[in-house]
Amino acid sequence: MIADNLQQVHERVARACAQATRPVRSVTLLVVSKTFGAASVREAVAAGEHRFGENYVQEGVDKIAALADLRAQLEWHLIGPLQSNKTRVVAEQFDWVHSVDRLKIAQRLSAQRPAHLAPLQVCLQVNTSSEPSKSGLRPGDVPEVARAVAALPRLALRGLMAIPEPAAGFEAQRAPHRALRELLGSLQAQGLALDTLSMGMSADLEAAIAEGATIVRIGSAIFGARPTADSLKPSVA
Repeated sequence: MIADNLQQVHERVARACAQATRPVRSVTLLVVSKTFGAASVREAVAAGEHRFGENYVQEGVDKIAALADLRAQLEWHLIGPLQSNKTRVVAEQFDWVHSVDRLKIAQRLSAQRPAHLAPLQVCLQVNTSSEPSKSGLRPGDVPEVARAVAALPRLALRGLMAIPEPAAGFEAQRAPHRALRELLGSLQAQGLALDTLSMGMSADLEAAIAEGATIVRIGSAIFGARPTADSLKPSVA
């Protein structure tokens, strides 16, 4: 099932790229494996995938350990919120962090990234929908933080990430992605060498690709509906 779903997702990406007159190779699929176990990741690897996104630090670390035999061929991305007390293990274990939402987090990741590893690839998370409950920098604060993060050692600032508020309709979905693309363009115009727009999920990947996404984060379209909290509770005989 996972292999079939992956094929369908790749076909969606290819169609969206064709409609946007973009080469397929300009969009990277990040397989979001949160709440699904190591066996599901192995199945996706067998189908040809190598990049996986995790929302929760401990779950991701446990999965990295469970798949240690594949570590050299896998790329692990943290795409969920990151608290200050979790930065060390993330700096030591992950390859990318998409969810840097304040300078303090970037400074800790920089200081804690082991010298023998390649620089940690990072994106700044932007709250494009101005939702008070959502993490992310305000767009107006991004340029100053971006310049500071780009100067930190052991990190490579790659671009921006956003999780827009769900919207109905293609044009409505495009609007927040367009805002993120325009913000990235303004940073590039200021001299920052950025190349990444991490945006678009199962419900809106076409709109994101139309607006320039370079990484789309897809989970449910590949693995199916995520387990509910109740379904994860142990049964009582």
